[in-house]
Amino acid sequence: MFEEKLQELEPIFYPKSIAVVGTSTNERKTGSRWVKGLISAGFPGPIYPVGSGGGSIWGLKIFPNLRLVPGEVDYVIVSIPRQYVLELLDDCAAKKVKAVHFFTAGFSETGKLQWRELEEQMVRKARQNGIHIIGPNCIGVYCPDRKIPYGPSPRIGVSGSVGFISQSGGIADKLIQIGVARHINYSKGVSFGNGIDLDASDFLQYLAADPKTAIVGAYLEGTRNGRRLFATMKEVTKVKPLVIWKGGRTKVGAEAAMSHTGSLASSATVWSVAIEQSGAIEVHNLEELADSLLVFQQLGCWRGNNVAIIGGFGGGGGGISVSASDACMENGLKLPPLSSKTREKLTNLLGEVGSILRNPIDVSQAIGRGLSNLFEAIESVMEDPIIELVLIQEDMDILLRYFSWEEAKRINDFFIELRNRQNKPLVAVLPLDSFEPERLDIEQILLKASIPIFSTMERAAKAIARINRYFSSK
Repeated sequence: MFEEKLQELEPIFYPKSIAVVGTSTNERKTGSRWVKGLISAGFPGPIYPVGSGGGSIWGLKIFPNLRLVPGEVDYVIVSIPRQYVLELLDDCAAKKVKAVHFFTAGFSETGKLQWRELEEQMVRKARQNGIHIIGPNCIGVYCPDRKIPYGPSPRIGVSGSVGFISQSGGIADKLIQIGVARHINYSKGVSFGNGIDLDASDFLQYLAADPKTAIVGAYLEGTRNGRRLFATMKEVTKVKPLVIWKGGRTKVGAEAAMSHTGSLASSATVWSVAIEQSGAIEVHNLEELADSLLVFQQLGCWRGNNVAIIGGFGGGGGGISVSASDACMENGLKLPPLSSKTREKLTNLLGEVGSILRNPIDVSQAIGRGLSNLFEAIESVMEDPIIELVLIQEDMDILLRYFSWEEAKRINDFFIELRNRQNKPLVAVLPLDSFEPERLDIEQILLKASIPIFSTMERAAKAIARINRYFSSK
């Protein structure tokens, strides 16, 4: 499916060489910083700075004109005033460039006819010469596998299995930042701005066929071809999970989208129906998008409803367990009673007084019984045949009142060891608290071990419910 897109867009995500037009000897100029970002990220091919003033930057010669570049050029990044873009496309045609990314803005998103007409001229000229356009008004391609950073930043991240597309450069940047922090590892991504040539459908088709991408996320503001996009979404969801956040759902938001990327936005209801009918998953903010991508990446093709909640590490597990139960049940997850055999074992390990041994499970009485009892209790819950996933509620504020830092690390090392030797998912909730440096340390330890971490039970429950609904419907 869409295999032709792999070959068609390969020069965009895997260019052999890159030219940056709009470079100067001024290190603070956007084009100059773009060159530095490519060098710092380790892009393996030739990098050609191009700028009318000539000179050199970052140890590389600046060519006065693209036509004077001695080697072949696959991909061109453009940061020049908009009145020069048609002339540049002539230069690209002469060099047989395959794709041009226009960081340059100020086109149809301004709402002015002359700049919309200029976009149309750009598309005609590019297509006559077999050139693809990304943008304009965008930050373009991100591909850790090819050492292409996102924009003029050297940040590259770890190559993984999550692909994304975004009409907004800023949203894409935030998604990458969150990915680095939460170990969401991207195969590739793109912000495509106004999308006058390649649009959401083209990039979705590429990611659907890309063997290095297993999950696809999207931030969309609108579309110029709704029928094509809907048909593409339906095909993508047949082979890979697709998570969509539609921006501009309100009247004011839609107006902002029009001035941001020149997108025509239908009503929120129409979008929601289209997303649901396509089989994609709709989310409503950046946090939900990132949460969903994380849980799909870490849990794979998991499906199930029966969840066990374990809390009270150190004390105070009662009320927290009640609120955690509400969060799960309200999102369609089930908290089945543990088997009589498991409850009997928990009673022997933890005692009946002060404990909750049904589900959710409060293990606060393990404080005086030693870590070995605590570990055995957790493992007993994990092994209960009716339980399909275990949710750990771990409050560092409470945990560190009763356990030393070394003991807290031992507890989390046990979670990792337990996760590695059995096939049931383990998900942890680490709420923000006054022990924030310690909490962040534990969060990173668990994330590196492929255990998804969430800041609230509500966010965890929603993400788990989404992955269950998606795979249960297939």
